[in-house]
Order: sequence, then C-alpha cells, then structure tokens
Amino acid sequence: MGLIENSKTYTGRDLETIFFRPMFVGQNAEQLGIRVMYNMPMPTTIQMWSPNSDVLKKYSMGWSGGSSATRMQKRIDMSKLKAEVGFTASDYFQSVYEIIVGRSDVSLDDLTGSELEQAETEMFRAAIAESLRVLMWIGNSESEKYNMMDGFITRAQNYSESPTVTTYRASDKPITADNVADLLKGMWNAARPELKALRGEGNLTYFVTTDIYDAYEEYLDNHSADGAYVDLVSGRRELSYHGIKLIDMGITQYITESGATPPSYCLLTDRRNLVLAVNTSDYPGSEVRMWYNPDAMENRQRATFLAGTEILDETLMVWAAI
Repeated sequence: MGLIENSKTYTGRDLETIFFRPMFVGQNAEQLGIRVMYNMPMPTTIQMWSPNSDVLKKYSMGWSGGSSATRMQKRIDMSKLKAEVGFTASDYFQSVYEIIVGRSDVSLDDLTGSELEQAETEMFRAAIAESLRVLMWIGNSESEKYNMMDGFITRAQNYSESPTVTTYRASDKPITADNVADLLKGMWNAARPELKALRGEGNLTYFVTTDIYDAYEEYLDNHSADGAYVDLVSGRRELSYHGIKLIDMGITQYITESGATPPSYCLLTDRRNLVLAVNTSDYPGSEVRMWYNPDAMENRQRATFLAGTEILDETLMVWAAI
C-alpha cells in the first residue's frame, strides 16, 4: 500500500489542453449527442444566420439586391461550478492503481510520476464529465437538487409555455411497446415544416428517457421478421424511427432522485439546437487541483469552471412530458 502525495494544479493552458478539452471535443463531444462549445469568448453568444430563400430574380439591368440573410443572436448564460471530491488515502490509492493496472502499456515495476498523474486526472475527469452530463439535462436552478444551472429539460418545459413552441400532448398512459410508435409518430406529425425540412441533414434526433427507449426496442422485437430476429439475438447499436435516431438521455435514476414529475420525457429536435457551453479561460480562479491533506489523511480534488446550456431556437423542437 502506498500514498499519492504529490500535489497537482492545472491552470491556464494546461487546464484546457490536459484536463477539459479531451472531455468536450472530438468523439467525446459526439457521444453526448449535442453541440458543445468550449472556451468561446465571454459573454458566450451564438450568431445564427438564416439565408434568404428568395434571392433569385428575373434578369434585368441595374441593382435589385437586398439583404441576403437575417441574423439572430442568442446569449448563453453561464454558471460558476465547483467539483470537490475527497477520498481516504487507501481508497484513493486503490482507485488510481486499478486504472493503471488496466492499461497494457504500463510497467508495474516502474510507476513514474506521470503514470500516476494520468490515472488521477482520468478518474477525476470521468467524475466531472458524468456529473456535467446529468446537470445539462435535468439541472433546475429552482429545485433542491441539481440546482447549479438550468438544463435542457427545464428550458424545454419553460419554453413549452410559449405559443411558438410545439408541445405534443401525449396520453396519460405509461409508454409501452403498444403505444410508443404512436408517440414518435405523433411528435413527427406535430413538428413544424421548418423542423421537418432539416431531416435530410441527418441531425434530427429523438432525445428520450430510458423507458421510452426500452419500449421502442421491445416494439421492434415484436415484429416477426428475419431482421428483427437478428436484432433480438445480437442487440442493436442504436435505434431509429424512420431514419431519425433515438438517444437515451440516461437520466431516469437521477430524475427519481430529484423528485421531478413527470418522469418520462421526449424531445424531437436537431441535435445542433442543443448547446452546452463550457469555459475555463475567462473565469478568474478556474483551476483543477489535486492534493493530499496529511491532517485529514485524505486525498482531495477540486475543479472550478463555468458552464451553461441553451436551446438555440425553441421553435425547432417538439416537446412531450408524459
């Protein structure tokens, strides 16, 4: 048994390149299923341009042009977040050592400081990533839990009170394999033409809770066909309804913990319409620190940064709370 006592602090450029950027760019960002903006200038604003669809005119001499596009600007409110974790020295060493043992490129006879540092960083980074993923969905600044910022579900519910937002009034019955297809079809039929027109770009998505995802998978299993049998045996890597992907938000257990009702949600929108913004450069004091406290005999980790969510165009979504 050993202790991990070397303190580590990431600030400035190291904070971005070593700790946070691997979480929010590339494949990791794509797995979230949404649009991630990292370290955009503060205050974080999105410029949305809508091209004019009527620019062609009958040929004539002279200038008859006008505005070729309209612009809409939306600001993303950022909240200050802090993550703090404490482990007993023995538990911390075991957790970090387990990560190292699982790597094939590590010599256990020569564990250098960099190997320990990478393992410590990976463990803390995974905890922050999961916590932020949950918060971006069910965060509610007015609730008793997960109240650090407003997430997409809270924003969708608030927007659903506006007449410009399409809210699908689903049946009060629980979603099962018998009625899940009706839910997905009903939401598609209720979508605005502007949202349906984006289907060909391949980014339309049903973001659903686990019960809806499982019900649709059971619905597909009930179809007696060779393809359905193969899927039943081998499983499905992803589910789609008429070419539109279903993504399980993976938040059911957290919804239960928070006491939110109703427990089932479905959001049909373009995945680029949901934005998670993270900033570690414009907030004084942003850092990640890992150290050993000898008085408490405890390894501690702390991270401070800014984050926020926004639905860019609330008219380009169909919302259902069941």
